[in-house]
Amino acid sequence: MSVGESKVAIYAAMAANLAIAIAKFIGAAITGSSAMLSEGIHSIVDTVNEVLLLYGLNRSQRSPDEDHPLGYGQELYFWSLIVAVLIFALGGGVSVYEGVKSIQHPEPAANVLVSYGVLGAAALFEGAALAVSLRSFQQSQTQPQSLWSALRQSKDPSAFVVIVEDGAALVGLLFAFGGVFLSERTGNSVYDGMASIAIGILLTIVAIALVGETKGLLIGESAAPAIRENIRAIVQADAAVSKLDAPITLHLGPQDIMVAMHIEFQDALSADEIEAATRRIERKIREAHGEVKRIFLEAASIVS
Repeated sequence: MSVGESKVAIYAAMAANLAIAIAKFIGAAITGSSAMLSEGIHSIVDTVNEVLLLYGLNRSQRSPDEDHPLGYGQELYFWSLIVAVLIFALGGGVSVYEGVKSIQHPEPAANVLVSYGVLGAAALFEGAALAVSLRSFQQSQTQPQSLWSALRQSKDPSAFVVIVEDGAALVGLLFAFGGVFLSERTGNSVYDGMASIAIGILLTIVAIALVGETKGLLIGESAAPAIRENIRAIVQADAAVSKLDAPITLHLGPQDIMVAMHIEFQDALSADEIEAATRRIERKIREAHGEVKRIFLEAASIVS
């Protein structure tokens, strides 16, 4: 997904979450619903997360300098990790706390029609934001595959974090609806507190999954197997190449891949011919994979 497409998806999610948060807090104040309050907190956390993702996306676009010769692309991964931690601490933790407090000190629900109206409007906003995120993400895919596989293989947290957040928000709304409905039907507000706890557990699970994904990106993940194999094939196909090691690739950003490779050239080639072959190989790799920004080739068997 390009930077522009990522920003569109993030802005859409941020606008939806901010509007939803306001509506949920108003609904919670009118109805006294713990689940509604937890959902409001959830939406506020999501809004803050989108701001952090935008900040990280902008910071990651800075040009390399003397102190950071490989650029700032991985800064997006750092801020994505912060987002995951916030989902866990603020979203999951506060929701569980509110649910426990509601169970310990239950209050009868009031104006449930307001709750249903807010939840319905929230579902529409969240669904629209998710549709925008999914459309942008699917348009960026170069090969057909399931959504789950594409999300697992994605190196762009500005895409998969927003999609996972919006998906979790819709599930959370379902929990909140169930809590309000059961509390109204049974007259027991414990169900509302249980819904709040369920929302907190959901957010905790989402946060742990996102921490795992962003941790791998921060440590350093290689390019997709298909890209690595294609780079190897491009190098192997050059007539000047005698032998090569497997390419070493590293994602420095969603659209910023570094490639390093040890190549043995034909013994009969001169230094000038090897230099020309190296430039030719680099050009072909970049033509095939625009996301490859840096190529380091180590030449061996040079005979002058």
